[in-house]
Amino acid sequence: MPRPLWTGAVSFGLVSIPIKVVSATEDRSVHFHQVHLEDMGRVRTRKVCSIDDEVVPQEEIGKGYEVTKDEVVPVTDEELDEMPLPTAKAIEIVAFVDADSIDPIRISDSYFLAIDGQVAAKPYTLLRKALERSDKVAVAKFAWHNRERLGLLRVRKDTIVLHAMRWPDEIRSPASLKPKDVDLDEEEIERAVQLTDTMALDDISGFRDKYRDALEELIEAKAEGTELPEPAEGKERETGKVVDLMAALNASVKAARESRGEHGDQDATVHTMQPRKKIPATKKAATARKTTTKTTAGKHTAKKTTAKKAAAGKKRSAS
Repeated sequence: MPRPLWTGAVSFGLVSIPIKVVSATEDRSVHFHQVHLEDMGRVRTRKVCSIDDEVVPQEEIGKGYEVTKDEVVPVTDEELDEMPLPTAKAIEIVAFVDADSIDPIRISDSYFLAIDGQVAAKPYTLLRKALERSDKVAVAKFAWHNRERLGLLRVRKDTIVLHAMRWPDEIRSPASLKPKDVDLDEEEIERAVQLTDTMALDDISGFRDKYRDALEELIEAKAEGTELPEPAEGKERETGKVVDLMAALNASVKAARESRGEHGDQDATVHTMQPRKKIPATKKAATARKTTTKTTAGKHTAKKTTAKKAAAGKKRSAS
């Protein structure tokens, strides 16, 4: 485990649990340096003062808040540390809620809480058991990096996890992104639900970052001076085309079943929707006139035929 990022205590009513905060995640991305391509020398970032154009050493760099364009107020680390925050060295539990009531969009970074000394083992286990038995999660406040934060405590594999959370006013409203209302058939909705059932998994731990694997393979080949790996043939997706939604769902369900070794819906195919050709107003009028003429002519022909039949019947009766 990496070194603790923060030490303090979890405040659970009148119970205090000394803890250490350890990062629960690690960055596995491949990172690059900026280099001068002519000689592969590292390109450094220099911190330069905008007034005297001189490089400023780290010990002379501080914090400042821009009040106006021409006025900056300096704020020292000592002033920030002395701010009256009750959660300065504590993770204070303020409520217990159902896990389903927390919107996942509010959850940020995750950390493991480890006991700080054996004396914390019993109250730590007590809080863990209480969370498990109540089937709840704890909402807490804590101060970190010179600001008060909102956190979520839950249990994962016998360990208490702290999730940093965003405050409600930090979440943007998606109302303007909602698409306009559309007409959907019930059959389309049912087929989409069937697709979700077909693609359902109980465990996603088998997923891998294939891009990172390919990138590491590329770097290894370049470092050893060997032939570069062949580029993978990606499946291009056509965008901007209107497709038959039901046929696309059928094909998706079929593909998902085949990936699991199942078979069915063999006739499912995707069809591109052909847009209807617009008929000019002049052509529409001409077509309407032709239809009316044909209908009128048909009526006159029918009347003549009926009259002829009647006259022939009268002649047969007279004879």
